[in-house]
Amino acid sequence: MGLINQGAQLYYNGNDYGNYQFVSLTDIINQFMLVYVGEDKIIPKAKRLDVAFHAQRALAELSFDTFKSCKAQEITVPASLQMTLPQDYVNYTKISWVDSAGIKHLLYPTNKTSNPTNPLQKSDGDFGFESIVDLTNGSTQVVMDGLFYLPYGTKVTGFQIDNVTGGPWKVIGFDHSANTTILNLQNTLTSTNFVSDVTAKEKITFSVSNNSLYPNYKDGAKVDVNAWSVSQHTITASTSDLGGLKVGMLIHDSGDVWAQGTTVVSINGTSILLSRPTLIANASPTTLSFTSLETKDSDTWSSYKSATPSENQDDYQDDTYWPMEGSRYGLDPQHAQANGSFYIDCVSGKIHFSSNISGKTVILDYISDSLGTDAEMQVHKFAEEAMYRWILHAIASGRIQTQQLVPRLKKEKFAAIRTAKLRLSNLKLEELTQILRGKSKQIKH
Repeated sequence: MGLINQGAQLYYNGNDYGNYQFVSLTDIINQFMLVYVGEDKIIPKAKRLDVAFHAQRALAELSFDTFKSCKAQEITVPASLQMTLPQDYVNYTKISWVDSAGIKHLLYPTNKTSNPTNPLQKSDGDFGFESIVDLTNGSTQVVMDGLFYLPYGTKVTGFQIDNVTGGPWKVIGFDHSANTTILNLQNTLTSTNFVSDVTAKEKITFSVSNNSLYPNYKDGAKVDVNAWSVSQHTITASTSDLGGLKVGMLIHDSGDVWAQGTTVVSINGTSILLSRPTLIANASPTTLSFTSLETKDSDTWSSYKSATPSENQDDYQDDTYWPMEGSRYGLDPQHAQANGSFYIDCVSGKIHFSSNISGKTVILDYISDSLGTDAEMQVHKFAEEAMYRWILHAIASGRIQTQQLVPRLKKEKFAAIRTAKLRLSNLKLEELTQILRGKSKQIKH
């Protein structure tokens, strides 16, 4: 019986073109269990779960350096000069921008800059966040001189509020009035709301809930609300000017109305969709404050993205690029290009581009492990034998009874992988000949 189970007409009317060159990982596991596992066979006994594990490991490893990488993503670089890495990204093969003719221009990585973390730092150089606040006897408000955006759970410590009013305290909401920030605090042990016992100026220190360095949060927003709908998960602002509100911001309010952890999901005009619309108290529409969960750009990244790229400067002081003016002594070949540069911030999961890439179409060609979806879990038939040899060697290596087979299976595994690489390299004599015709040596064929 043939392997093709559909007619040519069905194939050309469908959209699953070229799939005959692949075999699914499920078929490989089934065929391995049938041919290699059993009495009087290389592997006398093996659990299907073990075979499936080693098959997935083989697929992942071969995807990194043997299989052809077909994954690519195209974006238009925004003003932020950042590109979020794809969900199934493992590593890149090349990053390039595309001109009006559709031709790729290769971008090169730079190792001379980065985007380090930038926690808040006091004027004396120590890390931390301090502020002078006003305490009023009998008042539940802690008034800060200035506009600040403090995430829910921020810890607050100070001499008066800790020793007189019985801390420790955390921020559970804030509001803005004129050029001041009004905090609402709650005792982290008793869940009682803060009430000041003194009228005084107080120097307080803020820290995050896990006692790490206080992040330099990016921004916040303040929105006047007309109405809300719990059933529709929305609030309605009184004006289309949302004061810098962005998707992903965390919601706070001075009335403790909204559930902890509520964030902005989407913004459509004056309608704001929330992630957790549960009310913990009934209250009238009010002014809501939001904080960004993102931190501010580091000074290093800000300087890099705002500067004219060194490869586009007619200046050799930066030791990178010197146009062809008759004097090219000392040119570093790695910087002898004017296409632009990039670096990948592994912490934020974003690619950062130089300023001359802004607005251009960029293509990221990248490698995945082929395990992201069921449709990806397939092997090119050129490498099918390499998969079998990999699984055989992996199973035999993990068993005491089959250690005598490991050296032989290891050789067979590497030989099969080498054969797969040669086949998948897709070298064609006619294509090589055409390329070599441009060289000095004449090629006859």
